[in-house]
Amino acid sequence: MKWEGNRESDNVEDVRGSGGGGGGGGFGFGGRSVGIGTIVIALVGGWIFGINPMTILNIMSGGGGAVPVQQQQGQAPGVPANDRGSKFVRVVLADTEDVWTALFREQGGTYQKPALQLFSGRTQTACGAGQSATGPFYCPADRKVYLDMSFFQLMEERFKVEGEFAQAYVIAHEIGHHVQHSMGLTDKVDEARQRGTEKQANAMSVRLELQADCFAGVWAFHANQSRAILEQGDVDAALKAATAIGDDALQRQSQGHVVPDSFTHGSSEQRARWFKRGLDEGKVASCDTFAARQL
Repeated sequence: MKWEGNRESDNVEDVRGSGGGGGGGGFGFGGRSVGIGTIVIALVGGWIFGINPMTILNIMSGGGGAVPVQQQQGQAPGVPANDRGSKFVRVVLADTEDVWTALFREQGGTYQKPALQLFSGRTQTACGAGQSATGPFYCPADRKVYLDMSFFQLMEERFKVEGEFAQAYVIAHEIGHHVQHSMGLTDKVDEARQRGTEKQANAMSVRLELQADCFAGVWAFHANQSRAILEQGDVDAALKAATAIGDDALQRQSQGHVVPDSFTHGSSEQRARWFKRGLDEGKVASCDTFAARQL
């Protein structure tokens, strides 16, 4: 992926090494206790490329409000401000800003740029505690993407996915969730989840996640048109990443069998196909997973 020398975003908060603080006991939301089974579902649902599992727990347990916390700010002491990894993140974030600002403007809207926080280990968010084990996530309550870059190492070691464009896909997917929130889709889906059964809630989650995959492809289409970012092998690497974190692939790896009704992100084939659709067509309208009869 060609990215060096491109504009860097000012909307990255680097708190790596500052520690997240805060231990605690069990989880409680909306006055209800949360069992271990619910926690497992939330962790599986939010572990890879999704919304913070704390948000999912809040929804599943009947809660609706954000968890008020004190947000850490600023550059952590001892962390290089211009290490290659953080520069890469700032460039990718800037690229998503440029693409989505232009696309929103075409429709007469204004794109509100999200912040992205780099953390290590644990951090506090308006959606609850964030941990590196849950993977990257977007918090609608504070409109921020949270990323522990050790996740990229996990991609290489566990899923055998390498390449900077695959990493950019991860970031672009989370920005896709911000785009959904900016369009009002996230709130509507959350409301529908709370009204429906667990199976229906899972199905809505799948459509939301696949749309974020498609939005990541839309970003890549326009970024490549404007700045020629793609190199040979980049698309294959991103498709491999999408395939590796399909619900069916993760379930086979963790439990040896697949339970489609429990999917929250979509199958490997679906994730790769919707990303490719966005990449091939470059149109937001092509990403309407909620209107699609077949995913």
